Amino acid sequence: MSPYDPSAFPPFAVTVDLVVLTVRRHALCALVVRRGEQPFQGRWALPGGFVRGDEDLGAAAARELAEETGLCAHDPSAPGVDNGAHLEQLATYGDPQRDPRMRVVSVAHLVLAPDLPAPRAGGDANSARWAPVDELLEGSDRSATVLAFDHARILADGVERARSKIEYSSLATAFCPPEFTVGELRRVYEAVWGVALDPRNFHRKVTGTPGFLVPAGGTTTRQGGRPAQLFRAGGATLLNPPMLRPEV
Repeated sequence: MSPYDPSAFPPFAVTVDLVVLTVRRHALCALVVRRGEQPFQGRWALPGGFVRGDEDLGAAAARELAEETGLCAHDPSAPGVDNGAHLEQLATYGDPQRDPRMRVVSVAHLVLAPDLPAPRAGGDANSARWAPVDELLEGSDRSATVLAFDHARILADGVERARSKIEYSSLATAFCPPEFTVGELRRVYEAVWGVALDPRNFHRKVTGTPGFLVPAGGTTTRQGGRPAQLFRAGGATLLNPPMLRPEV
């Protein structure tokens, strides 16, 4: 093998950026942090940071999630245990001009979880908040609310990933507590898709899809009204037939 000279190639850094989504007050919300350092000091951004030399991308994403928000990523080695937020790799962003400091390639990750706690800032962020996705995406053309770096594009890609995946997978249950009602699941779909769904048709579809939901053996009145049956996520990962998104 011919000699390899690392100095012959330009150096660059790798970061992870997190699209953290939850449903709050029936609206799809994303976590944003106000940057405490340059570049873009004082601007809202997605949480994230540089990958360390001794960690892989998944570990870096989980570390940044914990450091900047206090949230923990789900441990895939413990299936069936309610032990954290859903975390998956989203996409890679490598525009040479995306970061004014140096050449930086970002590997974005998508995070989903129910009833996420009030965020706490950490790292190079001095505050954090949950913001409705529609507000952030609509604000991408207004200088007062535009996200730092290329984070508006990353957020839009993460939202579309979530919207499309809940059509054909059971991922919508990641927004729900371990036991939930069909009405609570319907409100997740309505928040993520941004549409109103017919309650009877939705109930028929989700309870008739093999492996999607299993009865939890109890009822609840936490949503008011008559007692509603509780369900848990079933073993299916792919839905057949899929839950097709209505055209709007």
